[in-house]
Amino acid sequence: MSELLTAAQMRAIEQAAIESGEVTGLELMERAGRGVVEAIFEEWPELGEAGGLAPQTPQDIAGQKMRRAVVLCGPGNNGGDGFVVARLLHQHGWEVDVFLYGDPDKLPPDARVNYERWGEIGEVKPFEMASVFDQPVDVTLDALFGTGLVRPVNSEIAAVLTQKVAQESRIVSVDIVSGLCSDSGLVLGGEELDVFSFLTVAFHREKLGHRLSKGPLRCGRVVVRDIGLEGWAKKERERAKLADPNTVDLLKSSASHKYTHGHALILSGPSGHTGAARLAARGALRIGAGLVTLGVPAEAQQEVASQITSIMMRQIGEARVLEEVLKDERINALCLGPALGLERAREMVPVVLGDGLKAHPTRGVVLDADALTAYADAPEELFGILHPRCVLTPHGGEFARLFPDIAEKLDAPALKGPAYSKVDATREAAKRAGCVVLFKGPDTVIAAPDGRCSINSAAYEREAPWLATAGSGDVLAGFITGLLARGFDPMQAAETGAWLHVECALKFGPGLIAEDLPEQLPAVFKDLEV
Repeated sequence: MSELLTAAQMRAIEQAAIESGEVTGLELMERAGRGVVEAIFEEWPELGEAGGLAPQTPQDIAGQKMRRAVVLCGPGNNGGDGFVVARLLHQHGWEVDVFLYGDPDKLPPDARVNYERWGEIGEVKPFEMASVFDQPVDVTLDALFGTGLVRPVNSEIAAVLTQKVAQESRIVSVDIVSGLCSDSGLVLGGEELDVFSFLTVAFHREKLGHRLSKGPLRCGRVVVRDIGLEGWAKKERERAKLADPNTVDLLKSSASHKYTHGHALILSGPSGHTGAARLAARGALRIGAGLVTLGVPAEAQQEVASQITSIMMRQIGEARVLEEVLKDERINALCLGPALGLERAREMVPVVLGDGLKAHPTRGVVLDADALTAYADAPEELFGILHPRCVLTPHGGEFARLFPDIAEKLDAPALKGPAYSKVDATREAAKRAGCVVLFKGPDTVIAAPDGRCSINSAAYEREAPWLATAGSGDVLAGFITGLLARGFDPMQAAETGAWLHVECALKFGPGLIAEDLPEQLPAVFKDLEV
């Protein structure tokens, strides 16, 4: 999995490298600026050759179309990166106009050096002049505020950036789009900043804000440039990661039988409300559970029987019947919630969770939809019976009903940085619940009580808006249940199930409905060489 960093974690890595004496801040700044220019040329080959950035002679430049860049530099080291980019583009034959927001005498030392280096080549203009610069430009570089932004950008900065968007200049951001909190992806100030980058160049690792909230929408395409920090990143549990599949664990043993891969029980709602559970059951079976049984009320048996073949069915109408069924220790994963009904959920959830891990230490439980909403008036009652092999899968509304105070913090305007993020919220929820929480969305966040956290991002090259369709979440619950049945631990089951869920949507494409998702798994597994 790829690590995602906070601004503080990135600063710590840079500081460790500098304190080692093996690299200076000035060298890191030069590498960052060079990385930005290389990324520009790779993204738009017509703007220059990506193969090298050696200074060009007048003879090299003669006959080429003159390219123009506007470089907007801020008062910190992000601005220093901007001065490096300006110098390198100038060496490559570009006409470059540089504007500085802030007092040059207050620039940090490394940024000041690069300010002076640019001053030997061209003029540094006051930022207010950028608002009247209306000549066509090929690239506008946003090097105003990077990962360390702690306050909203003012109206002057917003007006200039918005102007460049309106002029259809290619906006390239250093680190992250100015105005976004790099820890949360939220617009600082609580107001919409109508700025969208075409390309964002990050260094060493992506930051949380590239994947959360407004980040994917505002950052355009994100590329990561190596600036030589690999040896200075300590392994830390609190670092979030991007979810991806563990393909080794998706393999089935050739010397196995159906019970080797577990038996999942999924409870259905009443007649007319069985479709959601059937979707979950199909997902659990397709993802590799050895057996899947639907627990169905008596009045819904005929409805369900006419719709299933390889999925089994058992009449489970009352709590006492479920108690008897659960004496079968071969049932090692359960899913409760999809269209279960609130009354039925309040009756069945305590039966499943009542003994915790005492009687069934390996049995996993997924609680979704109605199994969560049923406890909206008494979430502490649910938290009191949850155990570490549970996975909660709330969407935003369900999350707010179970964790109203956490949701309130998350929804509050981000007035300063680092802002409270979806990662913060999901980690806090997982610790309170004592189990894995998967907080759905295009930026699905998965957290465990011990602080482990990952983001399953359906953004950039993995954007799948057609996944927002009725029943999609039921299939996801089934995927996770099936993986629990196969023996995955709860965190791994949630991460892998969520990743495969998006991958199935991408495999099918637009026009997707929930029934299509499980049927894409064989093709996805084939692509993964499982």
